[in-house]
Amino acid sequence: KIQPEEKNIKLELLQVVCGKSTIPMATVSIRTNGEILSATASGNGPIDASFSAVKQLIKRKVRLEEFLIQAITQGSDDIGKVHVQIENRGKLYYGFSANTDIVTAAVEAFLDAVSKIK
Repeated sequence: KIQPEEKNIKLELLQVVCGKSTIPMATVSIRTNGEILSATASGNGPIDASFSAVKQLIKRKVRLEEFLIQAITQGSDDIGKVHVQIENRGKLYYGFSANTDIVTAAVEAFLDAVSKIK
């Protein structure tokens, strides 16, 4: 489990299974302080499953307050930028990321916000 004082959190692996008539599942591996931690979770979609897996790895109670995805230009091969806002102990923390894979961008943004919690 991640200790509250740890800030360097890097996404190492993200594997998602989702689709029609399938329970969305995500396996997430993160690197923190030279250690790789992994968790698998289900959810109501690929992003929810991914966030649930991350929450298993952290020793912080966080609540997602805001989640925004925006295309940077146009087209299905575009980069999506993600902004998340999470709440922990009454304080808000923001995370950002951009990637051609919006699920990866979402998890990276979530980890960015988590890493800012003091």
